[in-house]
Amino acid sequence: MARYMCMDTLKFLVFDVHRIQELLQYERFAAFDTDSINILLDSAMSWADQDFYPYYRDMDEKPVYYKDGKTYSHPILKKIFTQAGENGWLGTYFDHEDGGMQMPHMLANATNHIFEAANNHIPGYMGLTSGAAHLIATFGNETIKQKFIPNMLSGKWGGTMALTEPQCGSSLSDIVTSAKPAANGEYFIKGQKIFISGGDHEAVDNFIHLTLARIEGAPAGTKGISLFAVPKYRYNKDETAEYNDVSAVADFQKMGQRGYSTVHLVYGEKEDCIGYLVGEANQGLKYMFQMMNGARIDVGMTAASTATAAYYASLQYAKERPQGRKILNSGKKDVSEGQTLIINHPDVRRMLLLQKAIVEGALSLLLECSKYSDIAHCDADETKSNHHLLLEFLTPIAKTYPSEMGRIAINNGLQVLGGYGYCMDFPLQQYLRDIRIMAIYEGTTGIQSLDLLGRKIPMENGKALQLLTAQMTMTINEAKTYENLIVYADILAGKMGEIQKVLTYLMPYAAKGDYENYLADATIFMEMASNIVIGHQWLKMAIVAQKAILNDEKVFETSFYESKIHTMKFYFKYELPKTKACLETIMYQDKLTLVDESKELIF
Repeated sequence: MARYMCMDTLKFLVFDVHRIQELLQYERFAAFDTDSINILLDSAMSWADQDFYPYYRDMDEKPVYYKDGKTYSHPILKKIFTQAGENGWLGTYFDHEDGGMQMPHMLANATNHIFEAANNHIPGYMGLTSGAAHLIATFGNETIKQKFIPNMLSGKWGGTMALTEPQCGSSLSDIVTSAKPAANGEYFIKGQKIFISGGDHEAVDNFIHLTLARIEGAPAGTKGISLFAVPKYRYNKDETAEYNDVSAVADFQKMGQRGYSTVHLVYGEKEDCIGYLVGEANQGLKYMFQMMNGARIDVGMTAASTATAAYYASLQYAKERPQGRKILNSGKKDVSEGQTLIINHPDVRRMLLLQKAIVEGALSLLLECSKYSDIAHCDADETKSNHHLLLEFLTPIAKTYPSEMGRIAINNGLQVLGGYGYCMDFPLQQYLRDIRIMAIYEGTTGIQSLDLLGRKIPMENGKALQLLTAQMTMTINEAKTYENLIVYADILAGKMGEIQKVLTYLMPYAAKGDYENYLADATIFMEMASNIVIGHQWLKMAIVAQKAILNDEKVFETSFYESKIHTMKFYFKYELPKTKACLETIMYQDKLTLVDESKELIF
């Protein structure tokens, strides 16, 4: 077992809780069976052990840097791209006809969890390349697909998504990068993009920047945004490379993920940057949302995986570090006894259990979302629609909960190490620095919260929430068939009632168009909803664990399943009660964050 994660837990979630076997009924995944899935998971672990984990600390200590017009990355990245291309890891979920493995998203994200836990600096490069190529495969014409996809999936070229500009962060309606028609259906691109992850490095020969820009004369706002594939180099018929007038002019030096390049791109400085329209004009933002939604799941997975690695690092330390003595029932310490391991102290166990509850609950949610994506891709009619709605509803939670609570988990892990946790000799400080960006990547927590409450709750007259409520009710009813789970089923049912109480309070604001009041505490609502959704994940895990304990043929030791039930109980005791505080905050009479133009600025 690797030191940064537990394969038993991953396989428990993949096979037992979320039953990836159910996806194998679809023709799309006919090439897979449980044996091949196990082989792929084990292969991912072997590769992560060999080429990811050993370089985690080194990539932080020798970060990406920019010098003389070039962005330099860690040398291991070249090997990673070569092997990823040779072994198909860049085309895991692609169609066979596009050169992919046609793997379930659920399996692809399970392998990605292994890579991210081993070294969260590397998989982003791979994921952006895959995501960009997949967007071209989905919306591009055959000419563009043949021009770019083969070299991207082979690992020779990298891919990016270029949205953010200096004058607009998440407000994409303010994009000013321009596209001017040129000959042969091509466009001249001019503008700037900032914070472009994986936007330049020495590991590949070329980059395909999927760039949002506005064609001259296009409508204002988001309706006038188009999507372009902009290569760093244009290749002529004789395969000679010609610079395409798009360059990285700086690499942002960051607090964490220092081995992951983040560049500032300038397009058309010499009026010679050619872009290729992907799909139809003025549809770019709609197309990009395919990649953005996938990227939000990826960010959530990176956060959950980083927190997983931190958990196992602090767990190992707690099992090895002797300090203090156990407190006797008398309240006194027996100094004649030797020191005890810190894992025997109740408060240390509390911090470790909090980490376990957060990371495993988050991973369960992310795998469930991945399964919904697969079903929505393969099924038809109402089943497809329902799973797509569930995925849409849960995506902002699946991005936000691991990003926010994963940071809290790692912070507790650092505390387990005490003073050593703050020292560079141990990895907890790096995990804490690395995860901090996750609440900002691909739409901040505030934006995800506005999306959940402002768009996903009212979507199709609340149908997504109704579907989720129905699923939770089924879980609660099943849990009640086991005597030791009845009390927890009742607790979760009560939490569902709290959500309805909050929405009953908020909806009149929305009904009368008072969206400022409706959305003012959207982030608090996100915290509340996330807590309940993760509680649902834990009750599902407890049901599966209880079934296994009663079954004579167990995959894992009985203690493994007992640990899942114990952690569920911990979550219900220590985390779920926090929803009441969220409810009180949202329904509090004073509206303290709204702007009152009749009063002076309070800051």
